[in-house]
Amino acid sequence: MNRSTRARTLTGAALALATAMALTACGGDGDAPSDAEPKKQTKSSDAAASVENPVVASYDGGLYVLDGETLKLAKTIELPGFNRVNPAGDEDHVVISTDSGFRLFDAARQEFTGVEYKGAKPGHVVRHGGKTVLFTDGTGEVNAFDPAKLAGGKQPKTRSYTSAEPHHGVAIELADGELLTTLGTEEKRTGALVLDRDGKEIARSEDCPGVHGEAAAEGEVVGLGCEDGVLLYKNGEFTKVDAPGEYARTGNQAGSDASPILLGDYKTDPEAELKRPTRISLIDTRTAKMRLVDLGTSYSFRSLARGPHGEALVLGTNGVPHVIDPETGKAERKIDAVGDWTQPLDWQQPRPTLFVRDHTAYVSDPGKRRLHSFDLDSGEKVTSVTLPKGTNELSGTVAGH
Repeated sequence: MNRSTRARTLTGAALALATAMALTACGGDGDAPSDAEPKKQTKSSDAAASVENPVVASYDGGLYVLDGETLKLAKTIELPGFNRVNPAGDEDHVVISTDSGFRLFDAARQEFTGVEYKGAKPGHVVRHGGKTVLFTDGTGEVNAFDPAKLAGGKQPKTRSYTSAEPHHGVAIELADGELLTTLGTEEKRTGALVLDRDGKEIARSEDCPGVHGEAAAEGEVVGLGCEDGVLLYKNGEFTKVDAPGEYARTGNQAGSDASPILLGDYKTDPEAELKRPTRISLIDTRTAKMRLVDLGTSYSFRSLARGPHGEALVLGTNGVPHVIDPETGKAERKIDAVGDWTQPLDWQQPRPTLFVRDHTAYVSDPGKRRLHSFDLDSGEKVTSVTLPKGTNELSGTVAGH
């Protein structure tokens, strides 16, 4: 019996903690690079037993590793500075973005492995089709690997590509070996290109100003956020989904293999010090059309996720995760998770964050040092925990993407 099956047996069908797509978090308003503050050393507490379906949360000065079912704190890892956390793509590891680059962390065993992809300003981490792709903003380097090869702490065979110029970018590898990666410079981002398995360019579009973020929908249709809509890559060709207005930014998205519709944010004021959108965008990859839905509450870049059936999930500043049918745009359920909160001006500062894994939604409440888990099918709270410090980023292991 594997690890996921054991956890499912313990929690019951409604609490199954298997795999699902989770939002690739990005900096602040969709522009800030993922550089971290300097740090000198890494320390951890005493060794602990292996953790089932671990959840990892960052705090100012380190990481908390928690049991995904009970939320019991298994271990505290001291790691000074601002660090980012993303699933690595298997049931054991997460990727930690530090000032020196991407580091692989074995969350099940609560220890860093020897695997590291060094480079300034480590940025987006994308999981798709059995591959995990890292984009290093400071160098423009792309590294793709099979997360199943991380077992044993050894460096997996890696496919590498270096962008023409460094920029805050993102890349994704498709099932047939095509590599889609963004185009840009430190001053301006314009679109994306696609390389075949042998590294030959086979498609290009520069019709995506301010390109930022990606998501994959059912049928392996990839969406890239632009300042005037969304750029789709489908069946070997790029298609532009226009948004109303001269400026309508969709810089953060979440996709699901179970839905042809992408979930995106929707920001319309280019001069705002901090954009506080109340509308979301739903991009239908079948028709290349965009639908706008007003939630009646604002949200942040750490508020978007997808459920196990393709549900669109948005954590509002009213403290409520909205469970939305992407086909209709109607909220099927609203979960009373945390109280009202205000998005901080600095994107690196903590705020309530949503992480979804299969049928379970995890919601942090950093102001109260709390972390909660909820059953998405029933909307009921599963458990809660109070941590020594308020958390910032929230993620965990997610396999089978």
